[in-house]
Amino acid sequence: MTFKKIYWLIGLSGLLQTTGCAAQSGAVLTADKLRTYATYFNSIDDEAVKNYVPNAQSIEWLSANVPLFDCPDSVLREVYYYRWWAFRKHLKETPEGFVFTEFITKVNHAGKYNAISSALGHHIYEGRWLRNPQYINDYISFWLYVDPRHTAQRFHSFSSWVDDAVYNRYLVNLDKPFIQKVLPALDADYRKWQQEKQLPSGLFWQFDVKDAMEESISGGRKDQNRRPTINSYMYGNARALAAMAGLMKNDTLQRTYEQQAIALKKLTLDSLWNDPAQFFEVRTPKGAFANAREEIGFIPWYFNLPDDKATYARQWDQLIDPAGFSAPWGITTAERRHPLFRTHGSGHGCEWDGPVWPFATTQTLKGLSNLLTDYKQQGRMTKQVFYDELLKYARSHIMNGKIYLGEYQDETNGEWLKGDNPRSKFYNHSGFADLIISDLVGLKPRADNVLEIYPLIPDNQWDWFCLDNVFYHGKTLTILYDKTGEHYKKGKGFRVFADGKEVVHSKKLVRVTCKNW
Repeated sequence: MTFKKIYWLIGLSGLLQTTGCAAQSGAVLTADKLRTYATYFNSIDDEAVKNYVPNAQSIEWLSANVPLFDCPDSVLREVYYYRWWAFRKHLKETPEGFVFTEFITKVNHAGKYNAISSALGHHIYEGRWLRNPQYINDYISFWLYVDPRHTAQRFHSFSSWVDDAVYNRYLVNLDKPFIQKVLPALDADYRKWQQEKQLPSGLFWQFDVKDAMEESISGGRKDQNRRPTINSYMYGNARALAAMAGLMKNDTLQRTYEQQAIALKKLTLDSLWNDPAQFFEVRTPKGAFANAREEIGFIPWYFNLPDDKATYARQWDQLIDPAGFSAPWGITTAERRHPLFRTHGSGHGCEWDGPVWPFATTQTLKGLSNLLTDYKQQGRMTKQVFYDELLKYARSHIMNGKIYLGEYQDETNGEWLKGDNPRSKFYNHSGFADLIISDLVGLKPRADNVLEIYPLIPDNQWDWFCLDNVFYHGKTLTILYDKTGEHYKKGKGFRVFADGKEVVHSKKLVRVTCKNW
């Protein structure tokens, strides 16, 4: 038995007390629903590939590592557990530490251990809620220290918001020694991006394929366009590096990245906002707008880049417009009214000219969540819009009547456009659990001692819900709402418990904060 396996089992013995015995630990939920779901998922899986945690051990590993969730909507609940179950399938133990794969089978464009960096930000955001920190620690370290030693380096094969993700993970676990360890490498990596992709103007350029968004209306595999993607990522990365430098009391580095973030924000607002179109758009090397509204235009809100102005907020109205991005099976990657909608790949390649991609849906929903929680100007966006789009996303996890996760979908009928391709099953290219934890339920990770929860559950949508076994700032949280007090027997209203002790109580399901909890 390896040391890492022993470490897992030690953690498991403690966690099973939390997830399996509410009376002893103060927990509200048990692992019964997780066990039921995982047993079903195991039963419909041929398990063609086995990585670190095979299906036979999935229940124990999940019980030891993931928050538990309960709500009246069976689709959201089932997909929540399915996504954790599928995420676990991609965890791979290598001689150089743990990594998470993107494709369950080997693909030619992957690096060592079948690792691909395109969804790294999604993986870290999702994995920040795992109780055992080693998996994500190793994975981050793989890209920063192991990949650079390879002959064929793959870290910069795709744009990345890795610095932002690393810092947002810190906000969950407050692991300052890890930040101290990786900050020099993250700083060096940012400067490498500047050398490779920053223009004299200060904006960044990227091929659409290197944004992992190929065959788009606005771009091409050889078009060096200024895109909202990479510029938003680098803005988010600069802000995160400034914050991490502040943690380390490195004033010089902090000021450097604060200035970079300020400059990049202004450049993005001045250069990538197409005012006649009322949308953030791609610009070509010659300076012309692509004149195509694409889902990547919502990415700036993922990092709170736009100013809090009605002009910018009105862009979001396109999200619920059937001629814009609203389709029966999800949010389209390009506006449906555009004459080049669904003309580039037609289901035979990786087309981002209209089909629904979970990768982009995750980014857009995170951006919408930020708009609703951090901005006063919200256009026509409401909690109900967020909930409806999240539920639509959850319902899209189906093929042939069974729960499924693939690459991308026809926006009108939900067909997975790669079919049941073995490489596409369990496609680890997006997020879902983090959207439930940090956005729908609304646990907002912070660096200070204020516990903040900002639910995006619409008024009168649910009479009860519970998020339990959430490891946050060294404590285990239980977040629940019970309209009558009869469902969980903890009393009426909205309540939050830390290590079994009630720290927040509100009669209504509203934003709450608590100091020194």
